[in-house]
Amino acid sequence: MQDNKIQKVVVVGGGTAGWLTAALLSKVLGKSIDIMLVESDKIGTVGVGEATIPPIIHFNNALGINEKDFIKATKATLKLGIEFENWGNQGEKYMHAFGGIGKNFPFCDFYHFWLKAQQMGDTSEFGEYSLNYQAAKKNKFAKMNRIEGTNLTGIEYAYHFDAGLYANFLREHCEKQGVIRIEGLIETVDQNKSNGNVTQLHLESGCIIEGDLFVDCTGLKALLIEETLSTGFDDWSHWLPCDRAMAVPCESVEPISPYTRSIAHGAGWQWRIPLQHRIGNGLVYSSKHMSDQEAQTILMENLDGKPLAEPKVISFKTGIRRKQWNKNVVAIGLSSGFFEPLESTNIHLIQTAATRLLKFFPHNGIKEEEIAEFNRQSQIESERMRDFIILHYKQTQRDDTAFWRACQQMDIPETLAKKMALFASSGKVFREQDELFTEIAWQQVMIGQGLLPKDHHPLVNSLTNEQINELMENLKTIINRTVEKMPSHDAFIQSF
Repeated sequence: MQDNKIQKVVVVGGGTAGWLTAALLSKVLGKSIDIMLVESDKIGTVGVGEATIPPIIHFNNALGINEKDFIKATKATLKLGIEFENWGNQGEKYMHAFGGIGKNFPFCDFYHFWLKAQQMGDTSEFGEYSLNYQAAKKNKFAKMNRIEGTNLTGIEYAYHFDAGLYANFLREHCEKQGVIRIEGLIETVDQNKSNGNVTQLHLESGCIIEGDLFVDCTGLKALLIEETLSTGFDDWSHWLPCDRAMAVPCESVEPISPYTRSIAHGAGWQWRIPLQHRIGNGLVYSSKHMSDQEAQTILMENLDGKPLAEPKVISFKTGIRRKQWNKNVVAIGLSSGFFEPLESTNIHLIQTAATRLLKFFPHNGIKEEEIAEFNRQSQIESERMRDFIILHYKQTQRDDTAFWRACQQMDIPETLAKKMALFASSGKVFREQDELFTEIAWQQVMIGQGLLPKDHHPLVNSLTNEQINELMENLKTIINRTVEKMPSHDAFIQSF
């Protein structure tokens, strides 16, 4: 058993995936294992992952990262949600806002009371009962766990940041904790002839790197997990039809809005991510329905400021590796698979994979049972996220282009079909175990894109019409008064 001990971990590739993984491993296991990261300055990174979701707050805290230092170093801004424009019908918009909506009731979500009010003639939008949404639209921000004087949930937030600066910040953090960085291009990879495990990396410089466990953070190249081990790939492009992205930064404009924008176009969608020093922009599109030149024209004509670079094209295929962990290689980040950045899940998947590796860390040797469970959990997590992203494309009212008509007509996974059917018939949606997206997240997207239930929960009928009207008015008043007292998002950022 002693000979199989994992004593040296080699993280292959830097960027957000590599340095974030190294940071967590060194924070928890740095005293018992050696951690080395191999990367080359000659290899660029895919810099589209600049928007995040709230779990990053807890992850940064677990790493011991000071929020003020982080915001300053990464040019970060705050994110309260994602506004979706033209996804249901052209000209319509809604927000997938973080945090709670309305008032929590036992056994029955607030949404059912809102639906009853709609049936009574109320014309309020669902987002009017979201503190996050209302603060976002007024460019306000303040830290609060609860709305003062109530038991209503407060602000829940994430970040927009410069992914390159974040990687540099993590690198400095890691090197202080003893992670060794090796600069160099990998030319060849050696494997054990008897079991296929990766044993050595040969660098262009002639340096040879040995390791017991290798973490593949080489991005879409997937140097170890695919090029070396031929793990295989499950293609999801028949559900997620976009296969290209074009990215370009532009000059910042004021005020800096505390939310991401996702703007649907004829064959895909455009992102807008505001940072302190610039705005990140990009167009995700289907090459079957839009040429690169058409994409560039749309993107460049919809910038808020002067472009700061030439547009960069990234080709991708949505899907996941058939195994995230194969032999002595664990794939983390884009090497493990790709979800288009519609719901800002890619950095979150790095965090959960690194956390899962820590939970399953094979200190006394790699065991097939642990690999199998690691891969099972990874598969479930990915499939649930996949379904949520597919929902945006399937539940559209648009039929103005061949792209959107194909999205309307496509077959979808049975797991998603059942969830949509249950909501349409009864208004009920349930979060499964460790599923990332909450019931409120599903409700916002389905409602925002026109899927309204035929029924509501019977608990709603325990209130009179007058009581329901009073509930709705009181909640709107509380939220609006709270937002009015909040400082601006710009003022919060300037305080750093």
